[in-house]
Amino acid sequence: MQNLQSIMETLSGWVWGPYMLVLIVGTGVFLTFRLLFWQFRMLPLAFKQVFGKHPSHEGDISQFSSLMTALSATIGTGNIAGVATACVLGGPGAVFWMWMTALFGMATKYGEGVLAVKYRVKNEKGEMSGGPMYYIERGLKWKWLALIFAFFGAVASFGIGSSVQSNTVALAVENGFGLETWITGVIITAFSALVILGGIKSIARASSFIVPIMAIGYVTGGLIIIFNNLELVGPALKMIFTYAFTGEAAVGGAIGAAIRYGVARGVFSNEAGMGSAPIAAAAAKTDHPARQGLVSMTGTFIDTIIVCSITGIVLVMGFIMAGNDFGGQTGAVLTIGVFDKLLPGVGGWVVTFGIIFFAYSTILGWSYYGEKCATYLLGEKFVLPYRIIYIATVFIGCIATLDLVWLFADTFNGLMAIPNLIGLLLLSGVIAKESKDFIARRKSGELY
Repeated sequence: MQNLQSIMETLSGWVWGPYMLVLIVGTGVFLTFRLLFWQFRMLPLAFKQVFGKHPSHEGDISQFSSLMTALSATIGTGNIAGVATACVLGGPGAVFWMWMTALFGMATKYGEGVLAVKYRVKNEKGEMSGGPMYYIERGLKWKWLALIFAFFGAVASFGIGSSVQSNTVALAVENGFGLETWITGVIITAFSALVILGGIKSIARASSFIVPIMAIGYVTGGLIIIFNNLELVGPALKMIFTYAFTGEAAVGGAIGAAIRYGVARGVFSNEAGMGSAPIAAAAAKTDHPARQGLVSMTGTFIDTIIVCSITGIVLVMGFIMAGNDFGGQTGAVLTIGVFDKLLPGVGGWVVTFGIIFFAYSTILGWSYYGEKCATYLLGEKFVLPYRIIYIATVFIGCIATLDLVWLFADTFNGLMAIPNLIGLLLLSGVIAKESKDFIARRKSGELY
C-alpha cells in the first residue's frame, strides 16, 4: 500500500504539474483570442439567458437547471478548503491568479457548452446524452480518445464525486455536532439515493433548489463580514494585487508559488477544462449551441469570481488582523476559524453548513457525470447498477480513511482534462463558427 501511495503521489504530481496547468490555462487564453474576448463582450447576455424565460426547445431540463446541476458539482469544498490552501501555500497573491484562471476559464467553459449541444445525441429513452466523449467521437472521429475520457470520468466520479465528498461531510458533522460518522453515512446515503435514483430530472430539481440557497447563504455571510470590516477591504485588495507579483507570504517567498497554487486551486474549483460540466450542459433545452455555451460560462464566473472571491478576501482580511499570519492552519479549518473570528458565533456555522451542502450537491452533480461516462462505455443497461454502486460509495466514504482515495480521485480528475482539452483545441473552429452563426441569426431576427 505504501508503494502504491508513493506511485500515485508521483502520478498526481505529474498530472497536476506545471505542464497541465499551462495546458488548461493556455486553452482558455487561446479560445479567448480566437473568439475575440467573447466571454467579456457577451457576459450581460449570458446572465440574461440564465434568469430569463425562453420558449421550450429540445432537451431534458431548462438552461437554468442545467447550470444549477453543473454548479452543484462545481461549487464544493474547493471554494472553502481549496481557497484556504492556495492562500497558505501561495500567499494572498494566489487569489489574484485564481481570478485570472477564471476569466480565461470562462472561454473554456463556453467552448465546452457549445460542443456539448452541437454533438449531443438522444439515447434509447429519448434523453439527451453529450459531453467530451461525444464531441471527441463525433467531431474528431477519435472513438479511442472518447473512450479514454469516459473511463477517467467514470473512475473519478467514485472518488471526487462521492466518497471524498461524503467523507468531508461526515468529518464536518462529527467535529461540529459530535455525530458518529456511520450515522451521518446512513443519512446522507439515504438522501442521495432519493435524488440520484430519479435520474437527471430529479437531480436538476434538487440542484435548482439547493444550489441557489447554499450559494446565497454562504455569500451573504461573507458579505456581512466584509461590510462589518470595510476598513480592511482596501488593504486586503492591495495585498492580493501586490503579492501576486512579488510572491510575499508564499512558500519560500517565490512568485511561482502564488501563480502555481492560485491557478491549480482555481482550476480545481471551477473545473473549466475538466470536461465535467458539458455533460450537464448537453441536457439543456436550447435552440442553439452558443446560447447554452453562454449559460455554461456564467458557472465559472459565479463559482470563482463570486464565491471563491468572498472566501479569499475574508481570509486575507483575517491574515491582516492576525499580523500577516495564518496561524499554522490551512484548509477548511482555517476558513472556519477566520469566519468565526470576524463574525463571532455565526461565521463558523456559515462555513460548516456551507461545507455540508456544497459537498452534498457535488455528490448529486457528479452522479450524473459518472453515469453518462459509464453508460457511454457499457451501455444504457448499466444505468441502474452504476447508480447503486455510486450510492454505496457515498456510505463507504463516510466510514473509511480516504488518503489513497483522495490521490486516485485527484489524479483521475486531472486525467479527464487531457482528452477534453485536445477536443476543445482541435474543434475550436467549430466553436468560432457556431458563435458567428448565433450572432448572425440573432441580428436577422431568426433567433431571439
